[in-house]
Formats: sequence, structure tokens, C-alpha cells
Amino acid sequence: MNLLINEAPLLILPSLVKQVGLNEAVFLQQLHFRSLVSRHVFEGEKWVYKTYEDWEEEFGFWSRTTIRRIIGNLEAQGYVISTSRHNKIKADQTKWYRINYSAIDFVSAEEQNHCPGQTAATAHDGQKELPELNKPISKELKNFKKEIVGLHHDEIVTVVEYLNLKTGKQFKTNASSTRRLVNARLNEGYSVEDIKRVIDSKTTEWLPDQKFRNYLRPSTLFNASNFENYLNEGEPVKSQVQPFQPFELDFTKGEE
Repeated sequence: MNLLINEAPLLILPSLVKQVGLNEAVFLQQLHFRSLVSRHVFEGEKWVYKTYEDWEEEFGFWSRTTIRRIIGNLEAQGYVISTSRHNKIKADQTKWYRINYSAIDFVSAEEQNHCPGQTAATAHDGQKELPELNKPISKELKNFKKEIVGLHHDEIVTVVEYLNLKTGKQFKTNASSTRRLVNARLNEGYSVEDIKRVIDSKTTEWLPDQKFRNYLRPSTLFNASNFENYLNEGEPVKSQVQPFQPFELDFTKGEE
């Protein structure tokens, strides 16, 4: 008989729960894994960029209010450090997060009875290394890996701001659905200029039309099934006919 678990289980250490609290331990565990795969490094530290909307999507069993409270508790106790100063756009107040590992009291493997998923090694200089924490909660690990590959944060901001400029709308640069669509097109090899060309083309075509201007939105323009067609619509057709090359006859040849 199946004992309820039909998906990847959530594993956290009891000692971490005892130190920071249950909800806080769950959040720290996931932030730890996000840090491991993050490619954003500032001042020698790895940071994780996420909106509250993103956290709410990741922790589907918590409300946004609960998530704010958990993060606030961890910040107040010094376990999590957050900032928005890494954003290139001052108006973007989305936070970057990292764990203050020095504030967490990791115990030895002996004290933990060799808990599954945890190891406590000793470095060459005799200092105890941090244990390896368990894997994160995840709806489907494969989908998660696809999402984290090649996050083009600055390019996404550039694209959304350009779309707002051309359409007069106010799409958010940190909206998870928009970021996912733009990031996917960039990961497919399209450039920012390609995306701008689609925006220019469809803005010229749809903006004057009261009905079609409503389709000037990320979900339509950057959708996988639409984008390539829109891009090709804006490409000039190259003629296969070779242009006529004028030539001159030399009537002096053969004359004595």
C-alpha cells in the first residue's frame, strides 16, 4: 500500500527546525538549493533573485503574507540577507537573497546520527566544513532545471521596458510569466534585437487597430508558437534572381 508519498518529499533537518522554526527551515532549505545553482555572484557571494510572486508559486502551500512573514523573521534573526541594490534599474525593488551561513549552527554527523542526505567533512586545516543539505522541494525536477538554465535578467528588463515604450503600456519587468517567456526565447538563441524587431513589427501593424492593440502583450508576442512567425513576417524576402551585370564589348581585339 502506498503510504501517501507520490512525489519528491520535503526533507529538512530537525536540528535546523529547532534552531530557526519549521516554516523558516523549509524556506532556508529551498533557498540553499537555489543558491547552489545560481549563477549570480556579487562580491564573492551567490545571490538568488525572486519576487514574492515567484516565492508564492514555488511554495504553493503558503500565502504571500506567510512568505513575507517567514522572510522577515529570517532577516531579523540574521539568517537571510536581502537587498535590491544589485538591480541595474533603480525602480526595480525586487530583492536578491542569500543565506548567512555563518549564523547557522551546523552540528556534526555524529550528533545527527548520520541523517540521510547530510555529510559533515573535515577540511585539511582541521576546520569543520558545512554539511551538504538535502535536495529541494520541487514539483518536477526536470521542469525546474529547465527554468533555471540561462536566466537573462538584464535582457528581460530591456525587452519589457522597450515593449512599454512602444505600446504605452506598463508591463512589469519582474512578472514571472513574462520573464519565463522572454527568457525562453533568449535561451533558444534569439537576440534582444530579434525580440525588438517583433515588437516593432506588430506595434506598427496592431497599434492603430482598437481590437488588435490588445494583443500587444508578452503572452502573445513572445509565445513560442507565435514568435518565430512574427519574426519571419518582418524579414525582407531575398530575391533569388541574380542582378544584371553590365559588361562592355572590346572591339579592338583581333585588329592589326
